[in-house]
Amino acid sequence: MDIQAGMAAYVSGAGSGIGRGIARVLASRGVRVGVADIRGEAAEETVALIAADGGQAVALEVDVSEKASVEAAADAIEGAFGPVSIVCNNAGVAMHGVPVHEFSSAEWDWVIGVNLYGVIHGIQTFVPRLIAAGGPGHVVNTASIGGFQVNAAFLTGPYSTTKYAVVALSEALSNELAETSIGVSILAPAAVNTSIHLSERSRPDRLGGAYVRPENHFMGELIRDGADPLEIGRQVAEAIEDDALYVFTHPETEAWLEARCGRILAGYDRLKGDRSGARQAAE
Repeated sequence: MDIQAGMAAYVSGAGSGIGRGIARVLASRGVRVGVADIRGEAAEETVALIAADGGQAVALEVDVSEKASVEAAADAIEGAFGPVSIVCNNAGVAMHGVPVHEFSSAEWDWVIGVNLYGVIHGIQTFVPRLIAAGGPGHVVNTASIGGFQVNAAFLTGPYSTTKYAVVALSEALSNELAETSIGVSILAPAAVNTSIHLSERSRPDRLGGAYVRPENHFMGELIRDGADPLEIGRQVAEAIEDDALYVFTHPETEAWLEARCGRILAGYDRLKGDRSGARQAAE
């Protein structure tokens, strides 16, 4: 899909990090952006940056874990800029550092509510509108490299559970929209210089409110020298124009996926009678 000036976009989690990078890059291309974030003041900051660069945007306080909030955002963007053509379901929270069996039910509710239901709600809200508008359109769902492999060192089980689901959901959506003019991309970044390790400051009151979660904070050091969110935004814009399904941003992660695929294929070797795990060992 060609990104054209005057189009409208929805970008969730756009008050900081990757979402802000996507919003700013789209705005630099003349797209009018609905900047959605659960932290309204952070959305306003992004809008101010876009305005300073000569772009157009509107700040929207949105809790993506609630469908009604996403629907209200869609109505607001359409009221300000007209039908949405680009949908970026980007909002996410990090929930690392705790074994799966120790993860509380409240934390499961939160990470699933944002990372998975946030994407579901974006799809439910915007895809029917994209279809009704007749396209072209594009949906970008932010997964993670954690949606393709689980990093044992960082205890990312709950986070990766949601991100694997985003990958499957997006692949299904791509299949279902194949005969339309609506494209789908799965964004799968690794280390990006964002504040995702401070996700807990944004937990809504209905799920317990803001708090301090020190188990996440080790990530701050790891991602400090990570990719620039604006560079990720540029890669997203290119993926939209290329109608690319998979958007990998860090070349070094290819080896991680090769290792995982080797372990999977070793299971087939065993099925065929090779119980030595030779292929897995070779990886």
